[in-house]
Amino acid sequence: MKNVTGKVNVHTVYMTKQGKVPSVTTVLGVLNKPALLRWANRLGMEGIDVTKYVDEKADIGQCCHYMIECDVKDKKPDLSIYSKFVIEKAENSFLKWLEWKDGKDIEFISSEMKLVSEKYQFGGTIDIYAKINGALTLLDIKTSESGIWPEMKFQTAGGYRLLLEENGYRVEKIIILRIGRDENSGYEEEAIENWQAYTKVFLLCRQLYDELKVAK
Repeated sequence: MKNVTGKVNVHTVYMTKQGKVPSVTTVLGVLNKPALLRWANRLGMEGIDVTKYVDEKADIGQCCHYMIECDVKDKKPDLSIYSKFVIEKAENSFLKWLEWKDGKDIEFISSEMKLVSEKYQFGGTIDIYAKINGALTLLDIKTSESGIWPEMKFQTAGGYRLLLEENGYRVEKIIILRIGRDENSGYEEEAIENWQAYTKVFLLCRQLYDELKVAK
């Protein structure tokens, strides 16, 4: 197996013919997230450094995504740049990934695929595009302890699906897979329906993103 090295840049720059464009997650940053504010406030009340906590969780998610990418591509990961704590937590999530895919008929087509939309001027990275049990599937992986939230559906069924289809990839099914970071936490899978509604919300956010830039 080949060895893969390097820590990916979480702040990927997406470029269209018109220049630099926002990512799907940046576009959705215009949404008000009261639950996120309450969560950050709770951490602060408990004396936890929110920035350090978020950075640590980002490293765990990034490491797990990298391990999954290597698994999909049958390559050996180089985890030397990550701390022991991050690797242990990421491995917990990775084991749940292995458990989820066991017994499924999966033909992997691409992973960590970076795409841009010339039509709507945004970019994003697709976790996995594969034929799963016969259906061409957009699979988005979240490493968190609980919940598949609406903004995840706006991101996946809205932004990521638009990117795939504009670039010639047919989407027949969309799945969000949430895998926990702790040893005893499980995984949660949700097939997303009502794509048009989520797409409409995403495109409204894309328009609002530009309007807010002009207003500032």
